[in-house]
Amino acid sequence: MVDFPWGGTHFPQAGEQFVPQHGSSLTIFLMTVAEHKADAPSAVHCFIVTVSDTRTLDDDSSGRTIADLLTAAGHVVTGRTVIKDDPELVHSTIERHLADRGVQAIITTGGTGITSRDSTYEAISTLLEKRLDGFGELFRMLSYQQVGPAAMMSRACAGLVARRIVVALPGSPGAVRLAMEKLVIPELGHLVQQASK
Repeated sequence: MVDFPWGGTHFPQAGEQFVPQHGSSLTIFLMTVAEHKADAPSAVHCFIVTVSDTRTLDDDSSGRTIADLLTAAGHVVTGRTVIKDDPELVHSTIERHLADRGVQAIITTGGTGITSRDSTYEAISTLLEKRLDGFGELFRMLSYQQVGPAAMMSRACAGLVARRIVVALPGSPGAVRLAMEKLVIPELGHLVQQASK
């Protein structure tokens, strides 16, 4: 007989209710995550960078969506900016705002596709000290459910720089809302708490 990490002795079958056994490794893992989240800050200070050759602050619907969702969740938006899709400019802008010790997370939108002008991924990936590969994987999985195989063209990514969180989201408002509601907002405090250790 084999004991599986979720506390049973067999794989759960379709329709079968899964109840972790007390003391199972999954139960312990879930308790640890809950404890971490209990210690996580409820309000994270975030700076938003929109990468676009055409948008301004007035018509930046994706940046505004990020700001609105963060604020509604109790987080603090320390500022927003719109910059051209230029890797050196993206790199220097992120570094400048990371120098502000009051910023705990930077969220970018735009420039994560595969056109010749999309350079956010290159700019951010050179900065990341630790990558959160699962973020991009989960985002593309969620996107696939909405847009099908075109989801593979998104290079959304996240990671740590100087013990702060940096998240690069696509430019479309729908993709931004999906990532914020399903991934960023639910884990932001937990991410910041773990990154700061």
